[in-house]
This record gives sequence, structure tokens and C-alpha cells, in this order.
Amino acid sequence: MYHKDMIKRIIPIILAGILLLTACGSKKGIEIRNAWARPAAQGGNGAIYFELYNHGSASDELTGVSFDAAEAAEIHESKMEGDVMKMQMISSLPIDGSADIAFKPGGLHIMLISLKQELKSGDEFEIVLHFKDHEDITVHVLVRDSAPKEGHNM
Repeated sequence: MYHKDMIKRIIPIILAGILLLTACGSKKGIEIRNAWARPAAQGGNGAIYFELYNHGSASDELTGVSFDAAEAAEIHESKMEGDVMKMQMISSLPIDGSADIAFKPGGLHIMLISLKQELKSGDEFEIVLHFKDHEDITVHVLVRDSAPKEGHNM
């Protein structure tokens, strides 16, 4: 009898613990992964690419970016118009709830204008992304010759 009563008491405790662990493990807010930039010359322009994940259900908006080692850092998008690839600045980028957005060559990217220093392969630096409702996110960027392999988190 003692054994059955003990099991009846322990099972709810175990289930509650599993539920708490599952809730703690779920991600919230906005997450940036795999941030990288190609090498670029001092005085020239560069670009930063990454994966943006909105783990929340609420929409937000990327409103800007800060980087001290360039005259300007802007959100840009490249698009094919006919046979010509055109790039344009975007003042802000809407982010839907539960969205996954890829900043990649030939698409969305952060444009670094008039770099104050050379970006060499292997260098690391930080930028700050600004959002309408989410707190600023400091992003660690690795300079590399090519994009990270699919599913590789840096």
C-alpha cells in the first residue's frame, strides 16, 4: 500500500518538473545567429549577414543599426529588377511574430558605408541592432571568406 501511495504522490511532482523544464528551455524574443561579413577594405563598403528569429508571437520592427567603425550602417535589400540587381536602403524592416528572416548575399543585409578600418578574414567585431519594441541586441560578427554552412551556429 505504501508503495502505491508514494507513486501517486511522485508522478505529479515529476510531471510538474518536466513542464517547468520545458517552459524554461523555450526561447523568447528575438535571436540573431550566424552573423558574418566578408573581408572589405578601409574606406570601402562592407556587408553583414545573419539569421534573425522572432521566437515571440508579437510583431516588431528592425529600425536601425550602430557600428562605430563605419561612416554609416544601414539596412539594405538587393532585388532583381529585370536583368539588373538593384540595392536599396530600407528605413526599417517589419518582423512578424514567429518569423525567420535570412540576411544573405543577394537579399537583405546590413550595409557598412565608408569603413574606418579594414575587415580581414578572421577579424571579429560587434554591431548593435535597434528595434521598435525589443531591447537592442549586440551582435558578434565574424569576418570570413564565405557563408557558414547550413545549420552551423557561430
